[in-house]
Amino acid sequence: MVSLLQVIVIVFVLFAITRVFFRYQDKMINTFELVFWSLIWIAVAVVLFVPTITEPIARLFNVGRGIDIAVYFSIVLLFYLVFRLYVKLDTMNNELTKVVRKEAVKKRK
Repeated sequence: MVSLLQVIVIVFVLFAITRVFFRYQDKMINTFELVFWSLIWIAVAVVLFVPTITEPIARLFNVGRGIDIAVYFSIVLLFYLVFRLYVKLDTMNNELTKVVRKEAVKKRK
């Protein structure tokens, strides 16, 4: 039997995959990102409906339950993505500072 949580998550997964595909069509992400995010969301759906699939991976890493390894992996992925966002934001901030400085020098002359 399908639970309410499974229905909600699968609807969100389908929504997320369509967003990824539309971003790719608009050329906002490249092919690697399309494949990466599609695989992530497909993996979420698979783990949702077949949670025992994570058991062998959990045993490999000596973790008690399969869902625990999924949570650990998710946390690591989130930290990595936050790091990437931080680096990108810092780069954009530095570039914006350079542009503003150049414009200020131009206006002063």
